Amino acid sequence: MLVLRHQDTDQTCAYCESRIFDHDPICVRNCDYECGSPTYFCNYACLSACIDEKNLTTGNACEWNLDDTSCC
Repeated sequence: MLVLRHQDTDQTCAYCESRIFDHDPICVRNCDYECGSPTYFCNYACLSACIDEKNLTTGNACEWNLDDTSCC
C-alpha cells in the first residue's frame, strides 16, 4: 500500500514524470542500501520499463543447475 503525506499529492513518476495519483501508484525502496528515499512510479508498466532500460535484473537471478544443490 502506498501512503503519502498530503503535501506529496503532486509527486511525479520516476519514469514518465506523470502525477502518480492520476494512475495506480507504487512505491519502491532499495533496502540493500539502508532503505534510502522511496522512488515512486505511477503504475507497474513504468516500473517494469525502468527495470528493463536499466538492466536491473542482469546478474541478480539464480541460475538453475541440476548438479548444484546450493542455489535457490
